Amino acid sequence: MTRTDKALCAAYAAFAAVALVGTQWTLVAFLRSDRNDLGAMVDRLTANPVVGFVGIDLGVVALVAAVFMVVEGRRLRVPAWWVYVALVFLVAASVAFPLFLIARTRVLARERSLSAV
Repeated sequence: MTRTDKALCAAYAAFAAVALVGTQWTLVAFLRSDRNDLGAMVDRLTANPVVGFVGIDLGVVALVAAVFMVVEGRRLRVPAWWVYVALVFLVAASVAFPLFLIARTRVLARERSLSAV
């Protein structure tokens, strides 16, 4: 891997770490609140047009990221690409996508080094 690849992977890892801490922190806060049922979650996700906008935006980005991971993961033969797709829906797209990009960068770097020989 080149120095650029390593820096890119480090940046992706930092983004994933921040996203993991942030998303799970807020999830735990919601689960610890006295109104933590599914109805309350839906109410909060549709509380006003701004929240609706953000929800739709992030939902579509998550779906596009999942499609990209399926197509690119299969094309490049990224090991266990399907785990990253599952993480989009089980953890958060903001965590899964940077992790997938790390795996993708590593595969591309390996291919470059093999073709250079």
